[in-house]
Amino acid sequence: MRALKIYFFIILLISFLGCKKQVEDKFISQQEQDYIIETATAYLDSLPVSITSFVCDRSAGSLHDFYSEGDYWWPDLENPDGPYIRKDGQTNPANFVAHRHAMIRLSQIVGMQTSAFLLTGDKKFTDATQSHLEAWFVNPDTRMNPSLLYVQAIKGRVTGRGIGIIDAIHLIEVARAVEILEKNHSIPEKTISEIKTWFNEFVKWLTTHPYGIDEMNAKNNHGTCWVMQVAAFARLTGNTAVLELCRDRFMNILLPGQMAKDGSFPLELERTKPYGYSLFNLDAFMTCAEILSNENENLFEFSTPEGLSMKLGAEFLFPYVKEKSKWTYPPDVMYWEEWPVRQPFLLFAGKAFDNSEYLTTWQTLEGYPKTPEVLRNLPIRSPLLWLYDRPIK
Repeated sequence: MRALKIYFFIILLISFLGCKKQVEDKFISQQEQDYIIETATAYLDSLPVSITSFVCDRSAGSLHDFYSEGDYWWPDLENPDGPYIRKDGQTNPANFVAHRHAMIRLSQIVGMQTSAFLLTGDKKFTDATQSHLEAWFVNPDTRMNPSLLYVQAIKGRVTGRGIGIIDAIHLIEVARAVEILEKNHSIPEKTISEIKTWFNEFVKWLTTHPYGIDEMNAKNNHGTCWVMQVAAFARLTGNTAVLELCRDRFMNILLPGQMAKDGSFPLELERTKPYGYSLFNLDAFMTCAEILSNENENLFEFSTPEGLSMKLGAEFLFPYVKEKSKWTYPPDVMYWEEWPVRQPFLLFAGKAFDNSEYLTTWQTLEGYPKTPEVLRNLPIRSPLLWLYDRPIK
């Protein structure tokens, strides 16, 4: 009898500890929590890889300058030695993308490890994250220059363009992770200070250099992504003046300038990938609203005098996410089958409008896509970073 009692006690103890380990969360299932922790643990031994690990002879910049090439530019078959020509929506696989992939890798590792920290409170994840952050933003031998002078270059035409600033959208979740790490005193203050100095310099470049000004004034998703990036980096550095600039552009430039009365984005629908670009732009708009909303301004509730709003944008696009077959516009020329995935707009709109249908649909979609083109156009991939800022167990 005594042995039986001990047996049941052990069973109860194991059950209790098992329940204790689980974190109840209406957004992230236990299965996904386990995946996050397992993936973050696998990343613990990953060495930092910054842009200095990859050199492209075609770059006009230095070892520390981020470099990329225009995606839709190809050799001219009628003039092989001449300038490249544009084929909208058709990505040239021969272009240099190593720096972009390295930045996406950084965002994946930092996002996953910070998410695991939020689930477990285990400092081993933040210690590992610190090494990657220092490699990109602190270490003079491996850090990236806080500028984008040589992005989306075109052979025979330009060494860089303002339009290439969009390549850095993958630093948004990195900046959000640093906010969380700072709030939890998880990495040294000196490291936090140096990282924030880097982002402060980057914000200054983005808001003053002609490339940054050009991108800010773009009338499509590029203008949206400029606000999304600058807002994320300005919030990290506490730059209230730039945050106010971003709010003003959101309300008075982006929304009235891009959205139609039905909630669509006409300039995105005109592209050769109208579905993917519409998703991308609404994701960016919703992320802007998430970053810029505060106790004084709720951008999810903001509406222009014409009735344009985030709610209207979600209402237009959601039916085509729920049932893609209802899409009445031309299919995308590339990657049509890969969309939709777990679009950020569903999470942010679902929370903001208390819409369970948005959240339920979001939970059913692929949360961890592998296709490089999808990853490139999905800057928000770590939902826990946007749901919590301190460990939840």
